[in-house]
Amino acid sequence: MLQIIGDVASKFLFDGELIYAEAYGNGHINDTYAVYFKFEFAQPIRYIIQRINHNIFKKPLRMMENISGVTSHISKKLADSGQDPSRRVLKIISTRNSEDQYIDDNGNYWRAYEFIDDATSYQSATPELFEESGAAFGAFLSMLSDYPAHELHETITNFHHTPSRFKALCDAIENDPANRAKDVRDEIDFAIKREKDAFVLVDMLSAKSLPLRVTHNDTKLNNVMIDNKTGKGLCVIDLDTVMPGISLYDFGDSIRFGASTGVEDETDLSKISMDLMMFEAYTRGWLSQARPNLIDSELEMMPFAAKLMTYECGIRFLADYLSGDVYFKTKRPDHNLDRARTQLKLVADMEIKSDAMAAIVRKYV
Repeated sequence: MLQIIGDVASKFLFDGELIYAEAYGNGHINDTYAVYFKFEFAQPIRYIIQRINHNIFKKPLRMMENISGVTSHISKKLADSGQDPSRRVLKIISTRNSEDQYIDDNGNYWRAYEFIDDATSYQSATPELFEESGAAFGAFLSMLSDYPAHELHETITNFHHTPSRFKALCDAIENDPANRAKDVRDEIDFAIKREKDAFVLVDMLSAKSLPLRVTHNDTKLNNVMIDNKTGKGLCVIDLDTVMPGISLYDFGDSIRFGASTGVEDETDLSKISMDLMMFEAYTRGWLSQARPNLIDSELEMMPFAAKLMTYECGIRFLADYLSGDVYFKTKRPDHNLDRARTQLKLVADMEIKSDAMAAIVRKYV
């Protein structure tokens, strides 16, 4: 591996002598490596090298244009306000040809970043960590509030476009290629009854009652680096899905992921609910940074957005189950059905708690 990575590393503007490389992180899409470079009178320095999965991201050059644009914008914002951007934003390492990526002889796309030392990407949340991730994503949104979102490329078409996800579910029900629809009528009925919800945010965007913004679109806790010494959110990472969108997508998907009392594929639905304490922690963090740049309609729709993003994820899992598990990787029979059920259970619980969620939002507004 060192020889392969060494050949790739030689194409980038790294300093020092490459002495070691290892697989790094828990990502499931790109191949990520930490590479170590030695200097004569200093400690080795780490960098990150990634092979971009161009089966998922079919236009890697456009994706890197997005990442270069937003990271440069954030870096300038931080520097202009007297802050050191070195650990607060991803920094792309250029190739020796002054490109943001290297394409090898096999058509693989590679990129490199500076390594953010003394920071951790966590897989599970405490209220404190969840609040910090909210603050980090809120700051990310705010620093890009004046970035021309319409200039960004759409890296995955209709990624968070719930009407398209609803149509895909309807197609899966109608075609029923795996002959499974008869066994999940309750889940199908639950999803179909909420059809109108799927159109609310996109209709508001079309009516210009919600603004188009730069959105991250994958706002999980593990996409924030937390400083090991201070416990504060440092840097938002994994910018592959940064594109034009609605701020509420980012808020809602965080709640879906981080405020559930159970894991995404829990089979015992009695363990699944939406934790209001975690909802409040994230809301407090997010609004502490994002509030000055949000308009009233965004604030008002925050509880609904949490429900919508959970619903969207649930119908994606259900559609994939009906289609024969063709998109999401599964580890057991009915894995996608279990995932769908947890999300739909969360939707039902959020509907019950919607007034309490709205009260929490008002508290921090």
